[in-house]
Amino acid sequence: MTKNDELIKNVGINIQEKSAMMWNVANVLAGPFKPHEYGLVILPFTVIKRFHDCLLPTHAEVLKTWEKVKNMAVVEGFMTQASGYQFYNKSKFTFDLLLKDPENIEANFRDYIHGFSDNVQDILAKFEFDNIIKRLVEADALYLVIKEFNSDKGYLGPDKISAVDCGYIFEDLVRRFSESYDDQAGAHFTSRDIIYLMTDILLSDSKIATTKSCTVYDMAMGTSQMLSCMQERIAALNKDTEVVTFGQEINPSTFGIAKADMMIRGGDPNNMRFGNTLSHDQFKGFTFDYIISNPPFGIDWKKEKDAVEKEHALGDAGRFAPGLPKISDGQQLFLLNGLAKLNQNGKMAIIQNGSPLFSGDAESGSSEIRRYILENDWLDSIIELGNDMFMNTGISTYIWIINKDKPENRVGKVQLINASKCYEPRVKGIGTKRNDITDRCRDMIVNAYSDFKNKVYGNKNSIYCESKIFDTVDFGYNKIIVEQPQKDEKGNIIKDKKGKPVADKSLEDSESIPLTQDIDAYFKKEVLPYAPDAWYDPKKTKVGYEIPMTRYFYEYKAPEKVEDVFARVTKLEEEIGASLKDLLGAK
Repeated sequence: MTKNDELIKNVGINIQEKSAMMWNVANVLAGPFKPHEYGLVILPFTVIKRFHDCLLPTHAEVLKTWEKVKNMAVVEGFMTQASGYQFYNKSKFTFDLLLKDPENIEANFRDYIHGFSDNVQDILAKFEFDNIIKRLVEADALYLVIKEFNSDKGYLGPDKISAVDCGYIFEDLVRRFSESYDDQAGAHFTSRDIIYLMTDILLSDSKIATTKSCTVYDMAMGTSQMLSCMQERIAALNKDTEVVTFGQEINPSTFGIAKADMMIRGGDPNNMRFGNTLSHDQFKGFTFDYIISNPPFGIDWKKEKDAVEKEHALGDAGRFAPGLPKISDGQQLFLLNGLAKLNQNGKMAIIQNGSPLFSGDAESGSSEIRRYILENDWLDSIIELGNDMFMNTGISTYIWIINKDKPENRVGKVQLINASKCYEPRVKGIGTKRNDITDRCRDMIVNAYSDFKNKVYGNKNSIYCESKIFDTVDFGYNKIIVEQPQKDEKGNIIKDKKGKPVADKSLEDSESIPLTQDIDAYFKKEVLPYAPDAWYDPKKTKVGYEIPMTRYFYEYKAPEKVEDVFARVTKLEEEIGASLKDLLGAK
């Protein structure tokens, strides 16, 4: 175990303890609130307590400043300067003062909430917090919840809880909320081991060492931890690089957390925007240097259908010009959104499941999307991860690396990396996440990516990954329709009025021929020897693209020898017979 792994392990323990303490507030909520509703209270209160503890050291100065500027037309600049953050609270109350007057807890707490700056009010509105206060008052639980969060264990000040640690706490609370609600926890965030692999691949070309500033975008940001990790990794490589992050999120609670996190970090909260990325793009006209994202997959886009099809009709003026995937799975739409927002030198890491590799026939929407990416030579690499890497799904997943500025040695090439065996089991699983990409595994995968060779890294009997390099054209094929003539009872070919053979639809078949092969030569060698009367119509030929990773990394394993199987079965029979004899004898 490396030092970084050990650090993550220790941090994980502390975060689990802190988030568990906060989730134990559920003991106060039990009864008036159902288990799946606990997060509706705990998540916004955690955000408020984080704001409270951040602002506490400058509270007196903020109150003093407010008295001086409250009658001015513009007060924001003065107030944020006094608070030290891009937000503030002008109420006289703190959690300590609130608890000293239990008789007036509702009125005083509302005064405290209304004292926050407008950007915080926007966050609380996403949590529908006013309704939560009403329910807590009706349940006579508001005072008790505030008391729990004001305990020593509930302290969330930046002097003891860093922004990174707080991000972990938010993530764990969202996970607990999602699980209690029987929701998809993994739909809201991605575990750090995978995020760090994505960031390290994105930054492996060392461009950042000479970059003065860069922009990073996450189109499905959840609690914004991918953006935070990019900031962290870039700062480690070049502390002088200014990193400006942007994100969009559809879930109100996670959006509120993301915006709160951004405000505390000192970034521009206006760069965190709410809405459906597919139907209500909040960054129209923007392009970014880096994109990192884990959008939802296996989810239909029926609700967004009208908006998506309308934008598809715009052609190159929209985001979805190349084609539309099947209505039951919209993840390729996020891929297209990322491509549209990647600047001419940009690089993207985006997680997909298996279907974007091969779904759809030639010239279908999915195939045309692959064709668009490959023929523009933007696909840099695809990395297959192992099973059980995510909290809400055990299936294999893939990181697509898109690069609009490939280095010379990668031009016209695509690197496929099979890292499905490059992980270490967790001591304790979280949902379906039973495996981690440790430092050792991550270094191995990043090294394979950087080397850009046909090579196996590690030991195939243990932990390893394998890299293979292909030409972009290798993934394309011509699909031809093979036709054969109808024949009468005597076996004679039936012809039409023009003397041409009439095709027998029941004998119609298709062949997929690699783009690298001549169609006529293939037809003569692979079809005519078996169907001498066959032909194909060039006008019906379609071009398709697929990336069958499983086939490329398949390794044949010889079946067990018959005599070995016989010996093993014989031995089992003998053991079973002996056991039955002992059992019957005992009776």
